[in-house]
Amino acid sequence: MKQQCSYPCYRSGRLPIQKPPRSPESIRLVVFDMDGVLLDTPSSWRHIHNFFHTANDESVMTYLRGEIDDAEFIRRDVSLWRDHGHFVKKEAIARILEGIPFMPGAEECIRTLSECGVQTAIVSAGLDFLANRVAESLGIGHVQANGVRTDRRGRLTGEGIVVVRLTRKEENVRSLSHETHIPLAACAAVGNSCFDIPMFEVAGLGVAFDPEDVCVRTAADYVVERKDLRDVLSVLRPYLLVTR
Repeated sequence: MKQQCSYPCYRSGRLPIQKPPRSPESIRLVVFDMDGVLLDTPSSWRHIHNFFHTANDESVMTYLRGEIDDAEFIRRDVSLWRDHGHFVKKEAIARILEGIPFMPGAEECIRTLSECGVQTAIVSAGLDFLANRVAESLGIGHVQANGVRTDRRGRLTGEGIVVVRLTRKEENVRSLSHETHIPLAACAAVGNSCFDIPMFEVAGLGVAFDPEDVCVRTAADYVVERKDLRDVLSVLRPYLLVTR
């Protein structure tokens, strides 16, 4: 059974965002979270930490209490990824992440949306080079994810590049809406954690995919229980301008 939200503190004090009027059968952009949605892993960050036998639990809670910002959160994570005391190369991190499999049904889901004329995007607080690889493999047109800075030798410097604020993903959905000239009411968001709720709140349609927490279920318009993105496609199909 799914548990109550693991990170309730991040939502405290936030006012609900008024959703725009929905336009059924006219979804033109679908925004996907990456970890736990397009990729079959709870967290790509945790995947890296597991490789280096490190943990960032303390940083997570410090961040959620508002004591550090996203840039410092990334810096603390990256500073743990060392080899014999030295920062590792970006290539090494990319290799560590290569083994993460796609979620079942990912290829068919994205391909069918494309065939229906629907644009797709990734909004993830994960690493951009992983998100770009996923997007290229699946045919996703837009990517917003975070980066890491490297020195001339390709080694991480310990500094990050913040594009997606973990608790403010609605900013990225708004940005994509503006970039694509697609109104928010014609956007759908697919996510699995409490950090995806802000996307649900601004998009015309919110789909909770194998949700981690009860709060995600409550915030979404639809809940997909099975870890298969073809079920998300079934949910979206009635809202598409062209159906198969």
